[in-house]
Formats: sequence, structure tokens, C-alpha cells
Amino acid sequence: MHGSGFAGPSHEPPRGAATNGSVGVHVKPVIAIVGRPNVGKSTLFNRITKSRDAIVADHAGLTRDRHYGDARLGAREFIVVDTGGFEPEKPSGVVAEMAKQTRQAVAEADAVIFVVDLRAGLSAQDHDIARYLRTQRKKVLLAVNKAEGMAESPLLGEFHELGIGEPHPISSAHGQGIRSLLEAALADFPADEDAEEAEEAEPGADAPIRLAVAGRPNVGKSTLINAWLGEERLVAFDQPGTTRDAIHVPFERDGRKFELIDTAGLRRRGKVFEAIEKFSVVKTLQAIADANVVLLLIDATEGVSDQDAHIAGYILESGRAVVIAINKWDATDEYQRQTLQRSIESRLGFLKFAPLLHISAIKRTGLTAVWKAILQAHASATVKMPTPVLTRLLIEAVQHQAPRREGRFRPKMRYAHQGGMNPPLVVIHGNSLDNITDSYKRYLEGRFREHFKLVGTPMRIELRSGKNPFDEHAG
Repeated sequence: MHGSGFAGPSHEPPRGAATNGSVGVHVKPVIAIVGRPNVGKSTLFNRITKSRDAIVADHAGLTRDRHYGDARLGAREFIVVDTGGFEPEKPSGVVAEMAKQTRQAVAEADAVIFVVDLRAGLSAQDHDIARYLRTQRKKVLLAVNKAEGMAESPLLGEFHELGIGEPHPISSAHGQGIRSLLEAALADFPADEDAEEAEEAEPGADAPIRLAVAGRPNVGKSTLINAWLGEERLVAFDQPGTTRDAIHVPFERDGRKFELIDTAGLRRRGKVFEAIEKFSVVKTLQAIADANVVLLLIDATEGVSDQDAHIAGYILESGRAVVIAINKWDATDEYQRQTLQRSIESRLGFLKFAPLLHISAIKRTGLTAVWKAILQAHASATVKMPTPVLTRLLIEAVQHQAPRREGRFRPKMRYAHQGGMNPPLVVIHGNSLDNITDSYKRYLEGRFREHFKLVGTPMRIELRSGKNPFDEHAG
């Protein structure tokens, strides 16, 4: 159903497989893709991540230059991090910033895929990167790209010089060798089948709402979390994370149970990470993947940054319910507020379904409205949509505005049913639905949203065409 080249048999987890010590929480392994510029890293990233049912195609204006993505290999889910061209020796400017981000991605990855170019051969830069990777004590896979039809080529031999291990010949463009490369990368991280079953189970009324607070450094995450926890004084325990885990803090508010996934108070072991920015995008991505609802915190005094847009894109792709809180609103003047409003519209327009609230974490203003929005977003994400109601809404929508005819047959929509929740998925059955446009799907989404009063949750619409009996007899 996913149309993935990576779907395959599930793998039995070995006895004693490591977990993150938090019951029911499944931390996805992280694979970083590194290499010098123009060796095909982004093509490989796109090839690996396209196996997901992306929600992004249905939303106009979503930034496409993100560097993080979800992927699946058989029963195993993981996060892929694409890095810019890595030039470890360059000291300044944009290139240095790219190198810094790459170092951070490597430090936080569970496995690293080092991409080189078979046709271009080895370069001094490849040797520099290999030297750096050898110092990191990470599992590194050497992917020799652009090797289509050259899997047995003697040219592969020279790549042993890098001291990274056996070269894996691949073709990112043609999809050759990718599966075996990923199997090698994920060999130590089997599927957590219990977590998968738990995720698919329908959420119970008593299950805590898993809430992640996401945002860039110094946006006020810690201040906000401390304000919440100090105000409620109902923290059951504070379980320290390992170097890979966010901290999960169970607490209760107005009789409702929550589990706060705190990426702000990360504790590092040892001094390995001294040179790395404390804020961890990967931790945020893992927290988003584990959450039911994400509170995206934006700094009113700074505006919407690239990092904010990347995180927002990942929230949408993950299908999580989301509330946007603009922090430090009290510290802005009218001009800043207008500028901020424009940047939200242009850079976060694809989250227009999310409630937008103005708060001050330090002064504790606006926090009650945030809680109300979180509960509303969670209720919308887990709403039950009866088949008769969905089908009636579908027929009324088509009567009001029929889809455009493409080719010989006009699309015929017959009925709709709910296919999942968190996010809500509506499956529409009919004939000749392949040519339904994204804009028409957005129109249908608007009708469903309006009826069920959905706030703060993305929504997926899946079209399934039955076989048209006239196709075989046509011309």
C-alpha cells in the first residue's frame, strides 16, 4: 500500500534489545547521511524517505528544503538526517555552519552513511571526512554512489583506503543497493513490535496525552515547562534521559493525565557534546514522533526562523496535532508584531489549521488558553467519524462542486469511511479518482473539517479507485 521499495518482512528483535527505559515509548534510531557536496546525498535521502505516506503534498506552501525525514524498512521506522556538503577544514561563513550542523548530526546519529562518488573517485576531502568519522566511534557505512551497473567494478577497490570498512555500491538515482545498505545500518536496531501494536491500538480515554514542546534554543521551552510543573506540583517522577532520550514527565492537570516529552532539559553524559550546540533537532524530531500533540513555541522577538519552518514541516509530515504559541509577545512593539504576522503567514501557512496563541512564559500569561487549545487539538486528532456521515458530506460536497473531468471519464466518488486517527484519515472510494487534484482534496478536507469542527490537527485524504469496467474495452 505504501508503494515502498523497502517494505519487507518484519525482523524478530534479539533478546535483550536495548530500549530507552520508558514504558510504551519507542525511540526511532537516527541515520545521518554525510559526504562532500554533489555526491548524491539528497537523492539518497529522497529515495529513503519517499517510502512514507507523505502528508505534505496536499498542503500548498510547505517548505521542501527540510533535512529531516521519517522512513521505514520492513517493520522498522527510523529518522534520516540529510546534511549539507561537509567541508571540515573550511573555517568560516556558511560552509562552517554546514560543517557544524553535520558534526551535530553525526554526534547524535545511531549510524552514519558516508556517501562517496564512484565515477569521480576519491578526493582529499573524502579522506578528511573519513578521518573525522573514524574519531567519532560511530557505526559508519560507506556508500559508493553512482555505481549503477558497476557493482563488480575494480574501481570500488580504492575506497578501502578510507579505512571505513567494506564499500556498499549503490545508485541513489536508480534505487540499486539501497535496501541492503539500510539493512546493514539498522542491523542493531530491530523493530519494536510491542510499540508498533500499541501505536495502532485505539487510544483509550484514560491514556495520558503525550505532549511535546518544540522550538529552537532560547525560545522559552524550559521557562514554560517550569511554569507548568511549578504551578501544578503534580509531577510523579522525573526520569533522567540517556544521551539518546528526551525526558518523559508524567503529570496531571484538572483531572486529565499528560506525559510531557521534555526536549528542553536534556542531560548529557560526559563531555562528548561540549562543542555541539545544546539544542538538538533530532531530540525534537523523536519527541514529535512520540507525541499526540506538539506545542510549537515561536519567539516573538526573533520571528520565524529556518529551524522553526523545518520543525513545523516535520510536525505536519508526522501527522501530529499542533498548537502554535508565540512566546515573549509582551516584549514586542506594533511593528514587530506586524512583521511577525507576515512571516507566520508566509513560512507557516501550511499549518493554518493550528490555533495561534500569544503568551508570556516568564509572566505566565495566556497559559490557560494554551491548555484549552491542546485538549481541543487532541480531541480533533482522535475524533470518530461515522461512515454514513462522511459519505453524506462527500455526496453533498460533490453536488456543490464536482471534480474536474480529466481524460475520458469524470471521477465518480461513491462513499467515504474513516481509515485512522491522530491524524484523522478519510478514505474515499470510487472510480477514475487518479486525476483528482490536490486543490480538490483540500476543498473536500475543508468540508469535513467544518462539519467535525476540527482544530489543530492535520488530516489525510486517501483516494481508492475501483476498476473501471469500460477501461478494457476502450479503443
